Amino acid sequence: MEIVILGDERLRQKSEPVKEITPELQQNIEEMFELMFAAEGVGLAAPQVGINERYFVCVGDDDVKRVFINPQIIATSEELCEYEEGCLSIPKLYEKIVRPAKITVQALNEKGKPFTIEADGFLARVIQHEYDHLDGVMYIDRGDPEFAEKAVEKCKRREERRKQKEAAKAKKEAKIARINAKRISD
Repeated sequence: MEIVILGDERLRQKSEPVKEITPELQQNIEEMFELMFAAEGVGLAAPQVGINERYFVCVGDDDVKRVFINPQIIATSEELCEYEEGCLSIPKLYEKIVRPAKITVQALNEKGKPFTIEADGFLARVIQHEYDHLDGVMYIDRGDPEFAEKAVEKCKRREERRKQKEAAKAKKEAKIARINAKRISD
């Protein structure tokens, strides 16, 4: 399982509802938590790992692991707050984003049990950020359009450099293999 980076079309697709809680889904959830923690994130949505389904995992400032399957934000406060956001799918780029300060969400947990949560502060922000991913929306879409353009270009350049490094590494490995094969046959 790997984190999908901005530029991958899967991040822009609207996700499909989860039809049933399966062992595969539960395994994906565990892997997503592991990946999120390894990447030092606080939330990770299924589209960010290339899965077109409506669920995400997160940890708020209370350090509680939460799973939201087929979530629906059913209420938002009129009060707004601004906070600098980042995203594991847009590495090392941050922007101040305005969102409702409080929300109410209904969802299923990893066992399929329905729950409702009222969240405010950091947890509300994380939930809204991850919820957006399920609709193909990224935090850069909610901020300055000029910043969004720059973010897309930076991610494209990073991906090009990554592919060039991979190609150079593969070429070097192939050369070493040819040298070793020649030495063995001599």
